[in-house]
Amino acid sequence: MWLVYAILAALCWGVWGILAKFISSDISPYVNHMLFTIGMLFTIPLVIKKCKWKDANLKGIIWGIVAGILAIIGNVAVYQSFATGGLAAVVIPVTNLYPLVTIGIAMLVLKEKMHWLNGIGILVVVPAIIMLSGQSQIFDDPSLFFANLGLKLWLIFALVALVFWGLFSAAQKVTTNYISAEWSYLSFIVSSVLISIGFMAFGLIDFNFTTQTLWVGSLAGMLNGLGVLASFAAYSAEGKASKVTAIG
Repeated sequence: MWLVYAILAALCWGVWGILAKFISSDISPYVNHMLFTIGMLFTIPLVIKKCKWKDANLKGIIWGIVAGILAIIGNVAVYQSFATGGLAAVVIPVTNLYPLVTIGIAMLVLKEKMHWLNGIGILVVVPAIIMLSGQSQIFDDPSLFFANLGLKLWLIFALVALVFWGLFSAAQKVTTNYISAEWSYLSFIVSSVLISIGFMAFGLIDFNFTTQTLWVGSLAGMLNGLGVLASFAAYSAEGKASKVTAIG
């Protein structure tokens, strides 16, 4: 079952990445997050009935909130990457290298063991990411590639998203060690709502956006939320962080 949930998470996040690009140039990352939160609120009926008070655990809820904060920082960073010129075909593959961070944490902190096939997968995916990024020049003319190598703003934001999403995935696994997937997801939503309120309190939200942006942003948020819920479910079903994250 953990494999089924991990694949569902991958599908939801894949569609979310495309929808997010459609509106990223029209609104700020903070508005994007608010719309993401609105979309997630529509998914609460899927979990609320299964959140019994007797199953609540303070340590697990705190970890769920921490996981939410880490994910939100990553989300804002990836929206900033889009807004500063990053292409979805490049930003999404680059940020999807975040399993490397999670795998490192899983092996060093959570004491998980990685199968040799996982190692081969990593060796295969890294050059694939480079080619998808339009940087196949590294294979054609390595000296010219490194001579022109330089960090651009969109890439910096993409790398920030990569790191924080990696930390988020590891935090998800820890969260489900204490509470159910439903409680984990509800804790995640709470952190998202609180941060949205914070953005509004500091005047970072500009409500001057179209109805179409509202609907697309909310739909993207709902899909992102469902992806988070599916990944929590995968961890609750005894999925290892290194495997669930890589598939997602």
